[in-house]
Amino acid sequence: MPDDPRSVVVGLISDTHGLLRPSVHEALAGVDLILHAGDVGGDDILDELGIIAPVYAVYGNTDDTTDPRLEQELVMELGGVSIHVSHGHEIGSPTPERLVAKYSQDVIVYGHTHKQLMTQLGKQLVINPGAAGQRRFKLAPAVARLTIENGLARVETVSLD
Repeated sequence: MPDDPRSVVVGLISDTHGLLRPSVHEALAGVDLILHAGDVGGDDILDELGIIAPVYAVYGNTDDTTDPRLEQELVMELGGVSIHVSHGHEIGSPTPERLVAKYSQDVIVYGHTHKQLMTQLGKQLVINPGAAGQRRFKLAPAVARLTIENGLARVETVSLD
């Protein structure tokens, strides 16, 4: 895991399902690290993302759970902000309310639904960066950038089309 810098920019990506769009390189340029929230679709995706920045990833419901590069969940602290990453399928149909009920971290990152979402519930920020891979469910492919400065987290979405 990375050290605990006071200021950090984190690329958030999920549901690549074996496809990494070339526009991801521009969308995540300059990030300090990348967190992948599952349904990666193979080590080639992690290798390509690794060209941009160090990658930490969890497995989704379509990934090989024995892949040593994928964790069930990630819990870390960056810049004084605690972060939890999982795919979301472990709680069935993930919603911000269900995720906040299960995880206590300041920022909760998940995937699975393919639907981009940023919600503040009390002191917790819940983020689904959207699906970055094949277009499904008529949803536009996207990623997100999480900026942590002085113990505060803010997120912006980046469309890949």
